Amino acid sequence: MMTSSATLSLSAATRKQIDALMRKMTLSEKCSLLSGRDNWCTVAIPRLDLGYLIMTDGPHGVRPDVSSPLRVTGETTYFPTGVSMAATWNPELIRELGVALAEETRALGCDVLLGPCVNIVRSPLAGRNFESMSEDPFLAGRIAAGWVDGIQSQGVGASLKHFACNNQENDRFRGSSEVDERTLREIYLPQFEYVVKHCQPWTVMCSYNRINGTYASENTYLLNDILRREWGFEGLVVSDWGAVHSTVEAVAAGLDLEMPGPAKYRLNLSETVANWQLSEEAVDASARRVLELLAKTGHLGKDGHVIKGSANTKAHHQLARKVASEAITLLKNAGGLLPLPAGKLRSLAVIGEPAFCTPQGGGSSTISSPHRVASLDAIRKLVGSKVNIKAEYGCKLSHLATPVDLKLLSTPDGKPGIQAEYYDNTDWSGKPYGTRVETTSDLWWFGAAEQAFIPGLPFGSFSGRWTAILTAEATETVKFCLDIQGFGRMLLDGKVLFQTHPYQPDANWGTGNAEVQLIKGRKYEFVMEFVKSPEAMPCHVKFYTEELDAAGKTPREYGQLAASCEAAIVFVTYGEGVESEGSDRPDMKLPGNQDAIVAAVCRANPKTIVVVNTGTPVEMPWADQVPAILQAYYSGQEGGNAIADILFGKVNPSGKLASSYPKRLEDNPSYLHFMGGRQVHYGEGVFVGYRYYDTKNLAPRFPFGHGLSYTTFEYTKLQLPKTAAAGGLVTVQATVKNVGKMAGQEVVQLYVADREASVRRPVKELKGFVKIALKPGESRTVKFELDARAFAFYDVIARNWKVEPGKFDFLVGSSSRDIRLQGTIDLK
Repeated sequence: MMTSSATLSLSAATRKQIDALMRKMTLSEKCSLLSGRDNWCTVAIPRLDLGYLIMTDGPHGVRPDVSSPLRVTGETTYFPTGVSMAATWNPELIRELGVALAEETRALGCDVLLGPCVNIVRSPLAGRNFESMSEDPFLAGRIAAGWVDGIQSQGVGASLKHFACNNQENDRFRGSSEVDERTLREIYLPQFEYVVKHCQPWTVMCSYNRINGTYASENTYLLNDILRREWGFEGLVVSDWGAVHSTVEAVAAGLDLEMPGPAKYRLNLSETVANWQLSEEAVDASARRVLELLAKTGHLGKDGHVIKGSANTKAHHQLARKVASEAITLLKNAGGLLPLPAGKLRSLAVIGEPAFCTPQGGGSSTISSPHRVASLDAIRKLVGSKVNIKAEYGCKLSHLATPVDLKLLSTPDGKPGIQAEYYDNTDWSGKPYGTRVETTSDLWWFGAAEQAFIPGLPFGSFSGRWTAILTAEATETVKFCLDIQGFGRMLLDGKVLFQTHPYQPDANWGTGNAEVQLIKGRKYEFVMEFVKSPEAMPCHVKFYTEELDAAGKTPREYGQLAASCEAAIVFVTYGEGVESEGSDRPDMKLPGNQDAIVAAVCRANPKTIVVVNTGTPVEMPWADQVPAILQAYYSGQEGGNAIADILFGKVNPSGKLASSYPKRLEDNPSYLHFMGGRQVHYGEGVFVGYRYYDTKNLAPRFPFGHGLSYTTFEYTKLQLPKTAAAGGLVTVQATVKNVGKMAGQEVVQLYVADREASVRRPVKELKGFVKIALKPGESRTVKFELDARAFAFYDVIARNWKVEPGKFDFLVGSSSRDIRLQGTIDLK
C-alpha cells in the first residue's frame, strides 16, 4: 500500500510556525480551538491569521449541506457504499475512489471527509452495516487503507471511524459494548491499527458508545494508551457529533475536538485549567494538533494554499460504475443461466420496485445525487427495442419513501421551496423569531442553531411552521408522512391530515401519515407545524411521500406475467432508508410479500434471476429454487448500469462477499448477544462471521469470500517453505490460470490455520488476498508475504501478541469454503 502521499509530514518550517503561534495564543484562544464553530467548521482566530477548516459527511459521497453558512452546496456523486467497496477486494481501485472523493470534497469547499467507516459487521441486523466494510478486520483494514491513502494524497483529510466497537445503533448514545481484551485486539481494533500505521489518517473519530463502561470520548486506554502511544497516531481525535459527555475527562483522555459547535462541554474549559482540574499541557497538546490539521489542509496563515476540486463529473460517474461492477457478487448461477443473451432474447419480465429506482441506506451518509440510473432504464437501453420488457413494481414497500420533490413545492409568493417560520416557543405564538426559505424537506440540526440555523434561536426548545403550495404531478393516491423528533402535524387546504403524539418534554420521536387523493394540476396549500423536543440531539424533521400501489397484484399474477416471458428478473430490497444510522432491524426478512413474489415467479419461469439490493444479508427461503442470484448491495448512482452490464455479460462479475450470509438469523454468531440496552455483551468473542461458522461446522447460505464468475479459474503449484522462523517473513506462492472462455478477475484468498494453540483459536483466518485479471488461457503466479502477526494471537496475560511454535496450515482458495490448495509449515 502506498503511503508517502497520505502521511504528509509537516516541514520543519511549518512546525516552527506552529510553535510560534502556540506562544502567541492566550489560554482562551487555545481552548476555543477545541470545539467547533458550528455543525461543520472549526473556530478561526483572525488576530493570528488562523483560518477554519470545514468537515463534511461521507464516506461514499460528499453530502451537500446547507446548515452552515460557510458550506458550499452543489451536486455530488453517489458512489457505492462501504460494503460494496469491500466486496471489490481491490484496494487499488478504492484508492482511485478516494482520489475522486477528495476532488469532490474540495469542490464543495471542504477539508475533511468523515470516513471511512471500518466498524466490524458483527450482526446482520446492525443499521450501519451498509456503510461498514466487512466482518473481517484484515479485509476491512486493507480496503480502508486504500480509501485513506487516495483521499489524503489530494490534500483532504480522512476521519477513520467509529473508534471503537460501534457495532449497533440501538442505544448507541449511551450503551456500553462489553468486550474482552483478546476479542477487542483480534477483531475490533486491527483494522484501525492497520490504517493508522500505514496511512496516518489526519483524524480519527471516536464513537458514541461506551466501551467496557467508559465513553469512547473519554476513554484514556483507547485514545492515549493504544491509539497514540502504542500505534503512534499523530493526528487529531474528533468526536462523533454529540458524543462528548464531559469537559475535563474528555480532554485529559485525548479527545481533541468537540463537534458540533458551538462549544457545549468546553464552553468554560479555561476555568478548569485555572482551577487545576485540567493541566494547561493537556489543552496545549490538543490545540497543537488542531494547528497541525489546519496546516495540512492549508488554513495556517494567509499564505495557506487550498487545492481546487471538481464534483459530479463524467469521470467520477464512470468510476462509480466501475466500482459497482467490481463489487456486484454473483451468488448463484445454476446451469449457466447468466449472462442473458441480449441478442437472442425477445421478452423479459422485470419485477420489483428497486428496478425503478436506486435505493440506498439512510442517515448521515445519504447522498441526494440528481443523477441516479435505475436498473430498468439501463436494461432497456442495453437490449434495445427488440426485447419486449414487461415491467411491474411488485409489492409497494412502505419503506420506499422519499423526501418531497421540491419542484412540486413553492412558497405562497411563488418562490421555489418552502416558506419556513421559526418561533422561540413551543406553540407558534407571537411573531416568528426568524424566517427563511427551505430548499430541502429533510432537515437535520446538530445543535448549532445559534450560528448556522437561525442566530439566537434557542435550540433546546423551538417550534416551526412550513408553508408551501403543492402542485399535483398526477391524479393518484399519495401517502404524506412525517418524521419529527418532537411533535408535528400536517394540514392540507386547512384540514388537519394527522398529528403525532401530544408534545411532551421527554418525547424523542414522532411519526404520522395520511393518504390523500390528488388531482393532476391542482394546487393545494400545504402546512406542516412541528415542535422540537428539548431532549432530541440531533433534531431531524423529514416530510416525505409514498406513492401507493394501485395495481395490488397478487404473487400469482406476477407469476403469470413471468410465464409469458422467456426470462424473469425480480429485484428485492429492504427499501430506501431501512438500513440506516440510528436504528437496527428486528430481523433479516424482506419486507412486504417479496418472498412470495419471488417464489411465484420462480415456479412460473425456470429462468428466474433475483437481484438483491441490500447492504446486508437477507433470509432467502427461495434460494434453493432460484437458479441465479446477484447481490448488488447499494451500488451508487450508476448501479443500474452496472447491474445491466453484468446481467447481459458486458462485464464479468468479480465481487466477493465481505461478510457471511447465514440461512437464518438464528444461525449468526451474535444472535444471543446482539441487542441495545445498558450493556451489550460480545459473548461470541473472537468467533465472528466465518470464524464462527467454521468452528461450529455450520454451513452458511453463502460463505465469506464467495463470488462466482462467468469463467473458470484453476489453482496449481502451491509453493511454501517446510519450516520457518517465528518473527521472520514467510513467502507463499500459487499459480492461477483462466481455463474458461471469458476474460475475468479472480480474488485469490490465503487463510492460515494454527493446528494447536494454548488458547481456542478460529479454524482459519484470512491473512492475504490479491485480485488479478486474466484473459482466457492466461496464468499468473501470485505471492504473499506473511509477517509474525499473521500467526499470532493476543496474549491477555502478557498483554502482547504471541506466536507459538508448531504446525500452521496455509489454505489458498476462491472463498473461505472453496479451498483449492493446501500446505503446511513448521514454525520454529
